[in-house]
Amino acid sequence: MREHSRDKERLEHILDAISVIENGLATYQKEELLNNRLLYYGLVKQIEIIGEAANMLTHDFREKHTEVDWRPIVAMRNVLVHDYIHISKDMLWATITQDIPHFKIHIEKFYAELKQNSTVS
Repeated sequence: MREHSRDKERLEHILDAISVIENGLATYQKEELLNNRLLYYGLVKQIEIIGEAANMLTHDFREKHTEVDWRPIVAMRNVLVHDYIHISKDMLWATITQDIPHFKIHIEKFYAELKQNSTVS
């Protein structure tokens, strides 16, 4: 059973993974990130972590925050883990440069709300 108290921790995991991705984008050029296998699979792992943490959020939390479509985030994790042969560099690049920045805005907001509510209680 998923505990509501773990939602904040899962959001922290998501934010940490996003930070790692952002650091990679700030440090390396696109070609190096996508062509260096170690860097490339480091990005893949961070997206897996995001998807797994999103999957582990409580159902109540995800239902409360419908402004995020959680299904494709979890589905992306499943593709990366189980169907890794079909990962494309273009898909990965679009995810880290287009999807994650928008997703981060929501996650930061949700995290701030949970953090504020935990100090009020």
